[in-house]
Amino acid sequence: MRKKKIDAFPYLMCLAAVVLFTLFVVLPFAVGVYTSFFKWDGFSDMKFNGLKNYLYVFQDDIYWKAIKNTFVYAILVTVLKNVIAFFLASILVKNFFGRTFFRTAIYIPVTLSYIVIGILWVWIYNPTFGLLNSFLSAVGLDQLILGWLSDARVALFAIIAVDVWKWIGYHMVLYIAGLQAVPKDLYEAAEIDGAGPLAKLRYVTLPMINSTIVINVLMSITGAFVANYDIVYIMTDGGPYHSTEVSLTYIMKTAFTDYNFGKANAMSVILFLMVLVFGFIQLKFMSHEDVYD
Repeated sequence: MRKKKIDAFPYLMCLAAVVLFTLFVVLPFAVGVYTSFFKWDGFSDMKFNGLKNYLYVFQDDIYWKAIKNTFVYAILVTVLKNVIAFFLASILVKNFFGRTFFRTAIYIPVTLSYIVIGILWVWIYNPTFGLLNSFLSAVGLDQLILGWLSDARVALFAIIAVDVWKWIGYHMVLYIAGLQAVPKDLYEAAEIDGAGPLAKLRYVTLPMINSTIVINVLMSITGAFVANYDIVYIMTDGGPYHSTEVSLTYIMKTAFTDYNFGKANAMSVILFLMVLVFGFIQLKFMSHEDVYD
């Protein structure tokens, strides 16, 4: 029997991506897991200490407060991004004068870096000359004036609002693409059956864009877990009194301020496992095949 010839070209096309992923993701992750079992300040020789780093992490109240803040951050950001983005997409998917302008205006913050966004909103939130408090004062709402980033009660929510504002345009574009792919005859059939707006949303729109929803939610929640360092660091650096401390900021402080790389890597491993389990549960409950019949 003649052996089937294997076409190597597709594998060669993927080779560069696989090599880069291995060098910059898999290998650093493996080194981090290995280092989490050692006591190391980054300069002297590493000393094996087994599971002590993990024990220290479980006894660290600030870390668990940071984990709590991270989960609050991730859940609120995910819900707000998707609800508001879907609402905007439902409006801007329609054909009306000026929709391109509004789409562009909402999407612009996506193109800006977290550094620019953070500095801009620190200025807006400034309690003395910031635009937000000045606006509240101008419209007679002085009772709502706060130190948005210095008040431990609201600082985390102020940062969440900035994250939502930055990324909402990105998720809106994905929802617009999903809504445009829904066949119009399904809505016409639903109207013939007497379905109202809410019924069409529940039985036609949401099932048909399920894959878009899953992608948006998964990207929102993973981004909120592992890509919130920049905005928190720029705006509050975890303060006041660790009220905005998230896991990534505390891990960085442990590594590069306290020079305890072993404990920092143990924190990273624990965070990875939490995100892995949380993401798996979310994907399991949300994923099902789109309905096209």
